[in-house]
Order: sequence, then structure tokens, then C-alpha cells
Amino acid sequence: MLSGLSLPHIILLLVVVVLIFGTSKLKNAGRDLGGFFKGFKEGMKSDEEKPQPPQQLTQEQNGNAAQQTSEKKDNV
Repeated sequence: MLSGLSLPHIILLLVVVVLIFGTSKLKNAGRDLGGFFKGFKEGMKSDEEKPQPPQQLTQEQNGNAAQQTSEKKDNV
């Protein structure tokens, strides 16, 4: 279907599109499309980031947690 289009046909088609829609609408459409792709790319980058591993407890925090656990067992 599109195999019969040559360069003059494509240029004529683009001129008709510009005449119908105007350059300002085409510029806005291009800007919106570019913003969409930029947001999509940023979203893909954030998905690729690896989650941070959980922080290990220090010895003092670990001792406090064990003490709290034993206190809970005594209360039960």
C-alpha cells in the first residue's frame, strides 16, 4: 500500500498536514511526545536500581533486642 509513495508524495503529505494542523499544534504534540518518552525512560531507570540491603544491627542494638525479647517471654 505504501510502496507507491515517493519523496514528492511524502513532502506533499507533510505540507498538507502542516496546513491543516498548523505549526503550533505540531510543536506542542512533539513536545508532549518527547516528555512522555523522557518520563518513560526515567521510570525504567528507577526500576533497574537495586534495593538497598538491610542495615545490620550494631552489637548494642542487637543486645537490646535480645533483652526485650526475653522480657516479653517472661511476661507471657
